[in-house]
Amino acid sequence: MGQVHQLITAHGIDAARATSTDKLERQCIDTAFAVMSDESQRVGIMHAGFAMTALPHKDLPETVWTRQGGNVRLTIESGRDAATNPVGLPFGSIARMILLYLQTEAVKTRSRDIELGRSMNQWLSSMGIDNGGKTYKLVREQSKRLSLCRLTFYRIHDTMTQVTNGSFVRDAIMPTVADDQLNLWREAVRLDEGFYQSLIDHPMPVREAAIREIGGRSMALDVYIWLAYRLHSLEKPTPVPWAALFQQFGGGFTHQWHFKSKFKEPLALALAAYPEAVISADDSGLTLYPSPPPVPYRSAITSR
Repeated sequence: MGQVHQLITAHGIDAARATSTDKLERQCIDTAFAVMSDESQRVGIMHAGFAMTALPHKDLPETVWTRQGGNVRLTIESGRDAATNPVGLPFGSIARMILLYLQTEAVKTRSRDIELGRSMNQWLSSMGIDNGGKTYKLVREQSKRLSLCRLTFYRIHDTMTQVTNGSFVRDAIMPTVADDQLNLWREAVRLDEGFYQSLIDHPMPVREAAIREIGGRSMALDVYIWLAYRLHSLEKPTPVPWAALFQQFGGGFTHQWHFKSKFKEPLALALAAYPEAVISADDSGLTLYPSPPPVPYRSAITSR
């Protein structure tokens, strides 16, 4: 358990807040307390591949995005609208939260057909996303980008590379009038068969309370999911150099030194949301230590 969690356990939340000296410390304390005091224990599901790769953090002019973590590489290509114009790559925390909803529902129901409309709106609200006004437009825009993009997972081995082509969504109907009040998509979408089967084969449980607390920070989400995947499978302390961290999480940063200076905040928030995590950091990178997973039992995948 990290220092902030020990402080809350020993002295209580009010005393812990009184020790904070800046905004990041206060955010970490509040995040840690929310996760530690969560009674619902609701579980979300992510594809394990997203523990090693991720979507862009911000809107990009490019139409192809590639990231690699370990032996997994993800390439996402922007889809095109009916006029063949690129719609852009999905990005940021909203796209990640929509994906989390789709994947969680698919595993829970064991179905490619996911109910949207009111159900997704209620879930987004429960995760702290007010989907009215400007946010509604962001959700709809990311929904469109997710529904049209193409993706390829590469699993690279010494003697071979396994390639999986597909998309997130197989069938969707989207409104074409910018200011209408139609649903984000139709009342249900059907996930791509390949993506769905890969998700069923490689599901990874995460705590919804943790996702809710850090959901507005896309890199913090990525780091949390990465740690949730890596730590519980380790058998010994494992160093991860800054160069590898930059390759995996540094999309949008030109220089490693700049990424390194900015990585402190998402890492601190991810650790606050994951009380069981044990890591250390120094000038050479991070050292990961064997740690319990954030969701204790894999059976939680199907018991949400």
